[in-house]
Amino acid sequence: MEETNTGAKKAAARTSSATKEVAAAKRPAPDQKVTKADKPKSDKTVRVTLVKSVIGTKASHRATVRGLGLRRIRHSVELEDTPSVRGMINKVSYLLRVEA
Repeated sequence: MEETNTGAKKAAARTSSATKEVAAAKRPAPDQKVTKADKPKSDKTVRVTLVKSVIGTKASHRATVRGLGLRRIRHSVELEDTPSVRGMINKVSYLLRVEA
């Protein structure tokens, strides 16, 4: 019984250390700050404004609005003009105003 327990502990230790290494690789160094200026800017952006309430809409539509970064009515965000963002906009177009 002790051998199987020890094997399980070793396996758990291996996976947790591997997970920590992956997580550490994704994080910037503690002395580095990642700012919006560091991120690449796209020429093509689209400005999206929530003009209608999400109350009474499907849960997936509410989630899409949140995924676009919109929180309340008349809240606007500027997003990169990508096919995935365009698809989200098309899904909830009846709630939004879109400016190119």
